[in-house]
Amino acid sequence: MDTIQLQIKDLSGFLSEDDILKQSAVATACNQALHSGSRKGSDFLGWVSLPSTLTSHALREIEDTAANLRSGCEAIVIVGIGGSYLGARAVIDALTSPFDRLQTGTARKSPVILYAGNNISEDCLCELMHYLDGKSFGIINISKSGTTTEPAIAFRLLKNQLEKSAGKDEAKKRIVAVTDASKGALRTLADTEGYKTFVIPDNVGGRYSVLTPVGLLPIAAAGIDIRTLVAGAAEIEKAAGPAVSFDYNLPAIYAVIRNELYKRGKKIEILVNYHPKLHFLSEWWKQLFGESEGKDGVGIFPAAVDFTTDLHSMGQWIQEGERTIFETVMTVGEANGKALIPHDEMNLDGLNYLEGKRISEVNRMAELGTRIAHVDGGVPNLAIAIPRLNEKYIGQLIYFFEKACGISGYLLGINPFNQPGVEAYKKNMFALLEKPGYEKATQALKARL
Repeated sequence: MDTIQLQIKDLSGFLSEDDILKQSAVATACNQALHSGSRKGSDFLGWVSLPSTLTSHALREIEDTAANLRSGCEAIVIVGIGGSYLGARAVIDALTSPFDRLQTGTARKSPVILYAGNNISEDCLCELMHYLDGKSFGIINISKSGTTTEPAIAFRLLKNQLEKSAGKDEAKKRIVAVTDASKGALRTLADTEGYKTFVIPDNVGGRYSVLTPVGLLPIAAAGIDIRTLVAGAAEIEKAAGPAVSFDYNLPAIYAVIRNELYKRGKKIEILVNYHPKLHFLSEWWKQLFGESEGKDGVGIFPAAVDFTTDLHSMGQWIQEGERTIFETVMTVGEANGKALIPHDEMNLDGLNYLEGKRISEVNRMAELGTRIAHVDGGVPNLAIAIPRLNEKYIGQLIYFFEKACGISGYLLGINPFNQPGVEAYKKNMFALLEKPGYEKATQALKARL
């Protein structure tokens, strides 16, 4: 197997093959609309052909900038929120060791990758700045406008710290801005200060931006091969093209299955992984589908669990709770490491029956046993098989989910490329903080409080 696969045998009894095939024509039309731009959100379809159109020159510029940061920094802080950091973190966490950051001195091969601007926790920012004190660090600031509250606060603090510790001239060399081509606060600041910049394409929304400099620059800064990542995505782009038959179009099939289960009362999709390195891939997926589909009073609720860990917490609810759920399991084939369970003379833990087995084999049996139990408990299951965790297959997975999300949104009858609902809390927050221009709203909210 040289590509990710979609496994649907555990849908038997919940959804028939005929139920899926009946939707082939409408799903194909939705897929074709993503390429023709004939439906809502057509001005945000730049991601559709992105993998195959990225040039070697563009990738080289990203790689060179990342190399400069890597050579001069002990730590690199990725400042961004939502799509401005989740995609990058998903890939970085999947393809690097979480223990690398514990290495010191010559044992360290890469800078520590840190994240800021994705919350407004004073404690978190203070602890981050304390960690960076006395270290050479760089900043990748990712924001279309430069005024989004969370990253703007973090960047102001970190920029101030970097300028004080390294001097303003050196700080300018260690700050990279990924922002709008011509407008916005961050663009103005970057042009004024002379920061190295990359452009967020106007026709690519944040949650679809992982294969733009938004995601590729931090991923390259972490030492990951972005060319192989993009090549993997391009393989699924081709395999899910507008002329590909529905029978072989995996994102289209997945999109149909989700929506057919939704019609049958399965309101919650739980993305399951049995590998902790995929935790932030799930977080990225949650934003991708939640922000794309949750509008106009409809949409599957995207949830995620880390198994086997969460089997000891959420397992009971999934097994016997309300039957409004289905599971999509990300199953990894071959482990990159190898550890065998040793013999123990006393065998007090009773594990000698597992002697000589790989940990991945035990994990695989836990996965299979759980899937059988959940299907028997009334939970439809489908699986996305990933041969192993590397750049190629993670690139494939990213594009698979992006394409499926676009098709699924059109099947649902909504615009999957806007997010009008996220503005509601911001207006209230600005009013409560007494931001200029919100005086009437401030007065009204204070009266309510």
